[in-house]
Amino acid sequence: MKTVGIIGGLGPETTSEFYLELIFSCQKLNKVNRPQILIYSVPLPYNIEEDAITRGRGEERCLPFLLKAAKKLEKAGADFILMPCNSLHTFIEEIRSSVKIPVLSIVEETTNFLKKENILEVGIISTSITLNKKLYENSLVVNGIKQIVPDGFQQAKIGKMIHNLVLNRHDNKDREELIKVINDFEKKGIEHVILACTDLQLLIPNHPRLKIYDTMKIFADATVQKIIKD
Repeated sequence: MKTVGIIGGLGPETTSEFYLELIFSCQKLNKVNRPQILIYSVPLPYNIEEDAITRGRGEERCLPFLLKAAKKLEKAGADFILMPCNSLHTFIEEIRSSVKIPVLSIVEETTNFLKKENILEVGIISTSITLNKKLYENSLVVNGIKQIVPDGFQQAKIGKMIHNLVLNRHDNKDREELIKVINDFEKKGIEHVILACTDLQLLIPNHPRLKIYDTMKIFADATVQKIIKD
């Protein structure tokens, strides 16, 4: 099996969930041994994290930390690298250029999943960075998939919600707010919604009529296939 290097800590709880998902998913497919996983938890200063997640600004200050993490993981023996954080995929090309091993993309893998499922229109719940940088929009439009996004007021609430998740301060109120956003998608005739922020899966949202896809789960499944591939 291949060794995966994870740029983690963004946020820590999501990294741990992603790690466990890889372990258990690999175990179902390979009964011989557990997967080889390296994790570098990025020591990102709180003020940079808050600005990027809540206010959608200053994300360029994250780049030196990400490049350092990628190089350390490559040096440690990773066969490929990934980061279970949608927003920071705005720097994926810089990260790819900094190392000689492959870097998996959550945006590319999610787009592939939606194409496979023949989904042509999807609601996106993400950070402001992901929306402003058109990370999914640019990828989806090329593949004939239409992106629907929340309004500005809802997006501000989503930013605060995600910040609470990163700091492990979330509660049922955050889950209720997330469901309200999803309900508004239903009013617009949307049948499919993706959680384009891996922290959002911590709220475990569900809906009686809409299908909700977690990008962390999609990315974990793609990672497992990469790990076990000869």
